[in-house]
This record gives sequence, C-alpha cells and structure tokens, in this order.
Amino acid sequence: MVDVSGLVSELRAAGGDRVDVEVKSAAGGLPQSLTSTLSALANLPGGGTIILGLDERTGFRPVPLGDVHCLKQGLGTKARSFTPPVRILVEDGTVDDEPVVVVRVHECDRSAKPCRVAATGTAYLRSYDGDFAMSELEEQAFLASRHPPLFDRQSVAGATLSDLDSELVQGFVRSVRDRDPRGLGRFADDPELLLRAGVLDADRRPTIAGILALGLHPQQWFPRFVIQASAESQPGDPPEVRARNQTTITGPIPRMLDEALGWARRTFGTAIVTADDGTVHDRSEYPLIAFRELIGNALVHRDLDHWSMGMAIEVRLRRDRLVITNPGGLYGITVERLGRDAVTSARNARLVAICQHVRSPDTGARVIEALASGLSIVTESLEEAALPPANYVDAGIRFTAVLYHSARKPLLSPKLNATEQKIYDALVIGPRTVNELESALTLSAPNIRKALRGLRAAGLVEQQGGRGKPTVYRRNPS
Repeated sequence: MVDVSGLVSELRAAGGDRVDVEVKSAAGGLPQSLTSTLSALANLPGGGTIILGLDERTGFRPVPLGDVHCLKQGLGTKARSFTPPVRILVEDGTVDDEPVVVVRVHECDRSAKPCRVAATGTAYLRSYDGDFAMSELEEQAFLASRHPPLFDRQSVAGATLSDLDSELVQGFVRSVRDRDPRGLGRFADDPELLLRAGVLDADRRPTIAGILALGLHPQQWFPRFVIQASAESQPGDPPEVRARNQTTITGPIPRMLDEALGWARRTFGTAIVTADDGTVHDRSEYPLIAFRELIGNALVHRDLDHWSMGMAIEVRLRRDRLVITNPGGLYGITVERLGRDAVTSARNARLVAICQHVRSPDTGARVIEALASGLSIVTESLEEAALPPANYVDAGIRFTAVLYHSARKPLLSPKLNATEQKIYDALVIGPRTVNELESALTLSAPNIRKALRGLRAAGLVEQQGGRGKPTVYRRNPS
C-alpha cells in the first residue's frame, strides 16, 4: 500500500522533483503522455508510482476525476500494450480528502529490458527532468547489462608499456608496496607487479583499466573518456553567450580529477564568510570535497562497454543546481542505499582496485579509497554547508547526481480567487469559449474575462484562436 498522502507531502515540500513518481491530472481521461511514463518507469530500477487526479501546476491540488472504473480499465489495457507487458498494481487513495488513483509500476525484469511500446517499438528512459525516447545505443546498454561487466580487463590493441605515465606508475608501485607489502606488494619485479595488479596483460600490454588510470593519454584510444564541463550563462551576460567556462578535460584519471577541481575553483561562485573565531574565508557555492567525490566516482564507475564509448561524463553548472552525469547505472546497489550502507560494489572492479593506489601527481591524494565512504562525505559536506541533500537518479544505463544551490521552495498552490478556481476547474474537460463558460458557471462575461487574465498571468491557462476563429481558453499543458 502506497502512502500517497505522505508521498504528495514530500513532492510539495521538494518542489515537485522525484524521479520515481509522476503526477497526472487525468480529469479528461487517461493522458497520452501515460504511454512514455509507463515505459520509462518499467525501465527504471525499482519501478515507480503514478498518481492520477492531481494537478501539479496548482501545488498538487486534487481535481475531479471522471469515471474511475473506466480509468482503471484503461490502465489495464494500456499496461498490456508494451513488450513485455508492464506489471502494475492499481489502488484507490485520497489526497486532501479527495479521491485519487494510485498506480504502482513494477520494474521490468532485467532479462526483458528495455520495455517497449508494442505499436512503435519505442522504449523510454526516466530522467531527473522527464521521460525521453531511448536511442539505439541506449537500448544496446540494456542488452549488455544482462551480463557481468568485464571490459576494464581487456587489452588495449596497439598500446605498449611506454604508453603508461612513468610518474603515475612509480607512484602506484610505491603505494602498493607501502600499503599491501605481504600481498600484491611482495612482487619485487615492477612488471610482474603491474601484471598481477591488472595494469598489464599476460603479453605485457596495458589493459583498459591500466591505460585509463595510468596512461599518458588514454584519449588516444578512448576519445570520449573525457569530462565535458560548462556553466550556464548568467542573467547579465550578452545574448550571444550560450555557456561559460566550457571545457573538455582529458588525460588519465588522476590528472582529469585534478583538472576538474581546478575548473570548479574557477567556475563556482564564492562568498566571503566570517568564522566564529573571527577569521575570514572564501566559501564555494558547492563544497569542493563533495564535487571531488562525485567526479571520482563518475570516472571509475562509468560504463566501458562499446555502446558507451561515444559518451562523455558531463558536468553542468546551472543557476540553481550542479548536475553530474555519467554513462552506466548503479551496479550491485540501489539509490536508497547510497551513502548509507557500507557496500563496495564496483562495475569496473579492476579499475577500482588500481585506483585505490593511484595518487594525484599534484596533491598526493588517492583517487578513491574504495571504502564506500565517498557519498557519506558528500552528505556530510552538504550538511555542513547548509545545502540540501544530493539527489541521485539511476536510470539503469545513466547515473546522475544533482546538487542544489539552496533549499528548494515548497510547491504551493497559486492564490486563486473563487472565480478563477471555478473557471480553472471548468476547463478540465477541454477548451471553452467565454460564452460557454458563462452558460456553464452562471458568471458574467466581464468577470470571466478578468479571471481568465489572472489565470493567463499565472501561466495556468492559454488563449487560442482569433483571426476569424473562435477564441477559446484551455489549461496550459506545460
């Protein structure tokens, strides 16, 4: 049983952002957009929930539903229109003492993903900002995820020992012998140690893990193993400015990590703050330690299969949030357990093992600890900075971390007067003219037009027609 009232309270408090929950009005019947949502939620790890009978535009206010029995029948028919069919559980619920329909969408079995619309063959993915149709490459990702990933162990054709960065290799070997003297560090011969660590294969050729962690220039073989970073333009920027501080970061993982931190220092806003002891400090708008942990995770856990080789890690600094996305979903853990359970599950196990001993050539810091503590550090640093918790979105083949600049404002219902509310509710069945509203609501035309102006100003209603066509008003679908 879904606690729908609690769920809606969370949505209102969070400003509406929740990747596993979709709210639809459905006052005029099942919305057309339900097709993409069912497919996307069936492809989402853990599935999701759809609530019919709420209007997100007015703060998740309940709206009158038509024939509820007909809605439920339509849901059953719709669920069977996918390959494989979407498994749903339909329940009755209430929000603010008004009835709603709650649809629990179960995750599609991994061996049958992606879930497609039978009529078109299109499959959809869920993102933190909506549903979108999968590309052919993304569909290949679901097929590849049916098998354990071992791509980081493969050899790099054409690469030799000379393609490794000698400074990074020396630091790696020294760290192994210091931290694991009776295990991997007991091999006195450096090439043998590199072989046993998985940096080299049996023919002394670098592996993918070895090249990515210790290579001179991994992009010689993997052009899109990069970080693409940019910041959104600011209100005072000229119109032609589309982005700020746009850059492509290359190199082996430790050097990419250092360069990404340099970009963050140059790009994040800073504030001058006074500490309790009277000292003055610069404070970044996002904690740099949290950014470092998230970038480090993206670099070592991104997918390395053929389908993802054309995709980069993306960092987008928007005006109200920081978004970090990498190809490849979570492996061996769910979003709910991130940062809470000490689970050390790795998509690229060999790469992770190597990166535990790889140090930054600039700071000497290790790339990762592999102690499942990274996201706990993110959580703690955000709390110390009085910022909201990170939002993690696992779409199965893409993982996104979102940090917010400040607490999101609760999503409240617009202040509508009684006339505006009556007209807004009356438009639920479809577009209407002023005369039709006048007849249905027994309101005067001047009052209706005044109310419509207020609704249009609030972005809730749009006007259509004119130029010889009847002028009608409809709810704004956006």
